[in-house]
Amino acid sequence: MKTPALTGGLGDSVRPGVEPLDDGLRFGVVSRHAERIELCLFDAQSGRETARLPMPEREGDLWYGYLADAGPGLLYGYRAYGPYQPGRGHRFNPHKLLIDPHATALEGRFVWNPAVFGYQDRHCNDADAIDSRDSAPFVPRCRVSPFSAEPSRTPRPGVPWADTVIYELHARGYTMRHPQVPTPLRGKLEALALPVVTDYLRGLGITTLELLPLAAFIDEQRLVSQGLRNYWGYNPLAPLALHAPYLAGTGPASFAAVLDRLHEAGLELIVDVVFNHTAESDAYGPTLTLRGLDNALYYRLDPDHPESYVNYSGCGNTLDLSQPAVLEWVLAALRYWARLGVDGFRLDLASALMRDRSGRFQTHAPLFDAIGKDELLRPLKWIAEPWDLGPGGQALGRFPAPVAQWNDRFRDSARRFWRGDPHTTGEWATRLSGSADLFAMARTPLAGINLITSHDGFTLADLTAYQHKHNWANGEQNRDGHEPNWSSHGGVEGDTADPGIGILRRRRRRALLGSVLLARGVPMLLAGDELSHTQDGNNNAYCQDNRLTWIDWSARGDTRRDLRGFVTRALSLRRRFAALHGSGFFTGQIDDSGARDILWLRTDGRPFSRQDWDRHADMALMALICDKQASDAAESWIWLIMQPGTDTRAVQVPPSPGGGAWVCVLDSTRETVADEFPVYVTGQSMVLPGIALRVLVSPACRL
Repeated sequence: MKTPALTGGLGDSVRPGVEPLDDGLRFGVVSRHAERIELCLFDAQSGRETARLPMPEREGDLWYGYLADAGPGLLYGYRAYGPYQPGRGHRFNPHKLLIDPHATALEGRFVWNPAVFGYQDRHCNDADAIDSRDSAPFVPRCRVSPFSAEPSRTPRPGVPWADTVIYELHARGYTMRHPQVPTPLRGKLEALALPVVTDYLRGLGITTLELLPLAAFIDEQRLVSQGLRNYWGYNPLAPLALHAPYLAGTGPASFAAVLDRLHEAGLELIVDVVFNHTAESDAYGPTLTLRGLDNALYYRLDPDHPESYVNYSGCGNTLDLSQPAVLEWVLAALRYWARLGVDGFRLDLASALMRDRSGRFQTHAPLFDAIGKDELLRPLKWIAEPWDLGPGGQALGRFPAPVAQWNDRFRDSARRFWRGDPHTTGEWATRLSGSADLFAMARTPLAGINLITSHDGFTLADLTAYQHKHNWANGEQNRDGHEPNWSSHGGVEGDTADPGIGILRRRRRRALLGSVLLARGVPMLLAGDELSHTQDGNNNAYCQDNRLTWIDWSARGDTRRDLRGFVTRALSLRRRFAALHGSGFFTGQIDDSGARDILWLRTDGRPFSRQDWDRHADMALMALICDKQASDAAESWIWLIMQPGTDTRAVQVPPSPGGGAWVCVLDSTRETVADEFPVYVTGQSMVLPGIALRVLVSPACRL
């Protein structure tokens, strides 16, 4: 049998990764400080390593070679030779099989074994402590997997930001308990494209799915030792490879088909991507990919102590996007997912991606400069989680266009207002109006992603049922999880049979939902909140791949849990009135036509004074909103009432357009969405129950 060999030449337009070329494959991998790199080949049947082929060519930091008579299905990995000198930032160890950073598919399971570590006996920073055990039996192989984007594929829906309603979900947990999804497809990406799921989402009013990470990841060693799993997926191993357990089919073509079906249903899909850190963790972590290829190139190291990692991510290491080679790798990954058909990206801990060589946050970072010049990436939706754990890491409002940002100020303000915290009325009015203090300098309200809940934290049901986090199942003695939560249980911690508390909790849930769906900005819902999904008070369920996190579909039709009618009505109002999804900020100023875009009122009907904004938050807040794009003046006003207190109070009904009546079209105090709409006449006094959000319009605006 002829021994395979890599050949040189064929160097035109060579790129990292694997490319089909003539009758073979060209391999490229980036390392600046390696002295030698080998391509390792494996038998597809036995998994046995069959060859180690030195890379014959090098141009700058790119090593490459051509393998004749090779194609899709080939299993491979790398080994890199160089110094093991942690004090200089180098951790080369050729005994460790390395995953190609550009691999688009993995085969085999990762196993925590002492051989996956590059050092011996916890002496990770000793230059003479290099470990000589072969890690190949315990590390997945890279698989050459073909994908060809056909020009006839379903076009992207291209939903404008002003019409976008985001729904954050977990690819596995969303359908694991869905009774109408066939058992083989439960927990798989293919299930999301079934009509029973897409019809549900479209009926709810969703336009855009935002999925937690889909790229290949591993379970942390601590979790495995405790019988737990990494559920969320924020422990990346190969950012271009789909996490194989999420697919019923095989390879990227299966995922592309899912995207086509979603696009046919008019739904967009945004993928959460993690480029701030990798699963190799800190100096005590395993050697799996970048650490072994070139630790000093790919990671941010402490300049005074290069054996230590800068940890802006909180996960042990931080990737260094100030290095052009690392930036190009990230861009290549984004382009790959874009070619599969995704509609955008949510960038985890995005502040870490914006730092220069010294670690300072820079608004115009090379990443977004490059995205703005890329014809494939520029038109997509971009969302930043605008913080990390580094200095100045909270960067909300500082990201450049076209990047939208998770608005945690909206989240916390809404939670505090609706639980009745003192002195929150003015802050909440600012958030409801589009957060001009954050975005008005060079952006619009559409730069803010408004949310009440997300995967990280309490669900909506738990936000209204628990005062404290209950994370004991995570194995960290309840020390993990976000604080503070700004939650309110209504008098009893957890589940209760008290009907009065139950009523107030449901009112608060609906009020919070209405707030995020009717505010200026882009609304985002957490999947399952419309069904009052609970995690039993766990606000950090990252390692709970079980019924705690899997959506419970039995809530449909249960009036105590099913909030879909309220969500659907609120979103129909958002679509109906341009004033609720406009791209400008409310100012409260009188324009040339003599009208204000918004007028804030007290419960006695008088306009808010400066002193009123600092009063206790249980004072109801009312707003008259002018929909200036309405064709008829009689249809141009919306009356929004927000009463966070638990006591009943009287509200003065303000004048309505043309002297007519006000019609209530949304009411958080009703257990179901009514087909009959109560009418209120100017000058009357409206009785307002506790924890109430109401939307009233003129009769011509009745839905």
